[in-house]
Amino acid sequence: MVRPHVILVTFPAQGHINPSLTFAKTLLRNGIEVTFATSLCAQRRMAKAAGDITNGITFAAFSDGYDDGFKPSDDPEHYMRELRNRGSETLRDTILASAEQGRPITCLVYTLLLPWAAAVAREVHIPSALLWIQPATVLDIYYYYFNGYGEEINNSSDDPSWAIQLPRLPLLAKRDLPSFMLPASGGDQYKFALPTFKEQLETLDAETKPKVLVNTFDALEPDALKAIEDYELIGIGPLIPSAFLDGKDPLDKTVGGDLFHKSDDYLQWLNSKPESSVVYVSFGSLLRLPKVQLEEIAKGLLECGRPFLWVIRVNENQEEEKEDDKLSCLDELEKLGKIVPWCSQLEVLTHPSLGCFVTHCGWNSTLESLSGAVPLVAFPQWTDQGTNAKLIQDVWRTGLRVNPREDGTVDSDEIKSPRIARVPRL
Repeated sequence: MVRPHVILVTFPAQGHINPSLTFAKTLLRNGIEVTFATSLCAQRRMAKAAGDITNGITFAAFSDGYDDGFKPSDDPEHYMRELRNRGSETLRDTILASAEQGRPITCLVYTLLLPWAAAVAREVHIPSALLWIQPATVLDIYYYYFNGYGEEINNSSDDPSWAIQLPRLPLLAKRDLPSFMLPASGGDQYKFALPTFKEQLETLDAETKPKVLVNTFDALEPDALKAIEDYELIGIGPLIPSAFLDGKDPLDKTVGGDLFHKSDDYLQWLNSKPESSVVYVSFGSLLRLPKVQLEEIAKGLLECGRPFLWVIRVNENQEEEKEDDKLSCLDELEKLGKIVPWCSQLEVLTHPSLGCFVTHCGWNSTLESLSGAVPLVAFPQWTDQGTNAKLIQDVWRTGLRVNPREDGTVDSDEIKSPRIARVPRL
């Protein structure tokens, strides 16, 4: 009998790699052979951090046409075309080569933004399944958007009281919808996103009752997992290393696929702080906030007066930081808190000194904070984050959402002590 062998095809971004690699380790512990495939550039960067954490997993790389890395000045649409064209070819070759080596791949699992991977699976006659790395609620919203509700959403006015009731979902205001549905989201830079999600659903619709693996769990989204009758949504989350979740593998303390170099001394700093005192601030692996917003956050943290750990990403191009880019109150900030370019978020969220988390509401961050019982200040920016913030504040009641000005900037008053003090203790 052929041993089950899954190839896990992952979009080369940290928010995709983390749950995918955690799922890969879960499959491996259950006796399933796993090949983890992502872009060549991402694989090179992961190799520096993975170490022994991913022992037993075979790694394969596909070309995305940007083997030396994607730069902020590059065209996202061109990148997605190259990813599809070159990725399809190299992925197909990887699957065929594995069969020739006596290790045939029996199933392909792929993350969102890669619908072409399912087409490759069909070509080589193996089954495929989508690994949905956002909440089931967001998948439902996209499904409804493309199945009867898109016109109503597109024609909605700027009336702040506008809201829509989708089947089996909470009442959603405009700010609660995935940002790619909204005309002003990201301009032309991300115009590829909504058509890609449409193609993803069309790929699922080509199958009869397709199975979708969702990084969530039944108790968290019971209605959302059952909302789409044509799909079988299966909650397989939260996809978090075992040591921070069920404890079955106490040595599994990290994902093992960081694309960024983390600082070394923040844990020692956290150890020096009183229990539940530290405010942790992070906006994930992709976002770089504008200077005016960083200044408002800094002002709010100083006015709050509590020790903080703030992750501020370094320049993508490794260029020397310009004087104008530096925070005006950097000296005062460094006296009260600690600023780092990257850290192990799970270590921070489970540290006894942590009091609350000011977060962009990325889904991985949301699940990690829920699992660690960490209260949140929800500071959504784009994609699924507005929906996640809605769930955090109004459905699960594990945090409070900031209210931006008309230009999108969040004032320091929304961040400082009164709001942080009102965050519910879990």
